Amino acid sequence: MASNANLTAARQSFVTHLECSMTGERYEADTLHGLSAVGRPLLVRYDLDGVRGAMTKDVLSRRPADLWKYRELLPVRSPDNIVSLGEQETPLVTLDRVGAKRGARAPIVKDEGRLPTGSFKARGLVMAVSMAKALGVQTIAMPTNGNAGAAAAAYATRAGIEMVVLCPDDTPEINVREIAAQGARVYRVNGLIDDCGAIVGAACKANGWFDFSTLKEPYRIEGKKTMGLELAEQLGWEMPDAIFYPTGGGTGLIGMWKAFDELEALGFIGAERPRMYAVQAEGCAPMVRAFEAGVEHADRWEDAHTVAAGIRVPKAVGDFLILRAVRDSGGAALAVSDAALLAAVDEAAGDGLLLCPEGGATLAAYDRALDAGKVGRDERVVLFNCATGLKYPMPDKSRTIDRHAAIDFASL
Repeated sequence: MASNANLTAARQSFVTHLECSMTGERYEADTLHGLSAVGRPLLVRYDLDGVRGAMTKDVLSRRPADLWKYRELLPVRSPDNIVSLGEQETPLVTLDRVGAKRGARAPIVKDEGRLPTGSFKARGLVMAVSMAKALGVQTIAMPTNGNAGAAAAAYATRAGIEMVVLCPDDTPEINVREIAAQGARVYRVNGLIDDCGAIVGAACKANGWFDFSTLKEPYRIEGKKTMGLELAEQLGWEMPDAIFYPTGGGTGLIGMWKAFDELEALGFIGAERPRMYAVQAEGCAPMVRAFEAGVEHADRWEDAHTVAAGIRVPKAVGDFLILRAVRDSGGAALAVSDAALLAAVDEAAGDGLLLCPEGGATLAAYDRALDAGKVGRDERVVLFNCATGLKYPMPDKSRTIDRHAAIDFASL
């Protein structure tokens, strides 16, 4: 990676300031911030005229294909603070059999499982940890349902920052062990992710740690927005008709919506936008309930349960940003059953792509949207697979052969 100019070249970051996502109040850049004064996420703002002069489509086409090619539109100013594990561009994979079965154009999966630590959490956490390093943070703490904690642990260890992670006690075992193996102190909590978050908040106040909870620092959004930048470039700077995104805290959906606004301001795309579909599980669907009720904030979802742990988030601090993007785009918030999302995982595997449960939820939601006429069968649709399916339990469908007995080869 040392030869990658994206990581080593002196390139200007055009950050001007941060602003409250609710009130628009301005905050200074290059200063450590959590939430705004009204308790809402801060958004990073840029001198887009300056970016336009430095980062053209032609310039981007000649850079190595990774997250850091967009540095003029990212917050890390010095390459000395980049904490990279090789965040390569993730592929677009068409589900041809899935499309043919439905008489539809093959849906496109953006397979984020190819990133470091095996999930799209690497995008957000590499940016957040790099900025923590730049701003002199010594210890960070966060709640997680698994993959975010694993990514944070990997990058924090690489940066020499102490990391503390709290997770629900039913977090997938491989994630818990991965977090510890990557150097963090990990604790299991008898509760859900927001219960873990409450303990993290109290511990940060007591111990002087920095709270890395979703959207409680400004820079995870900036890492996640590279999904939108990258997708637009991969599609020849043309927007898909619809995007289905597995939504817990919703950082990636918010980040992509921000990326599309910035790309339009740069003249890279027009005013067109994909319809954004926030996908949740029926056992934890606060955004769906709020969307259907026509309100801007989502109440906590009690007794949250789903096999798709990554979208089991009972309450999100960025709820209004998720709902605004969904509504402004003409999309919707959709909930699917665990049975449907697991069936979708099996079906996609028959097309050669192993989805995580949350990725399966997007395919199940695509089916719901097709059946309801929300998506046309000829439309270009992108589904986000947020993690490698290899991290999740799979049914054992193997059979046995007794090498000492007669083998009926015709039956194999």
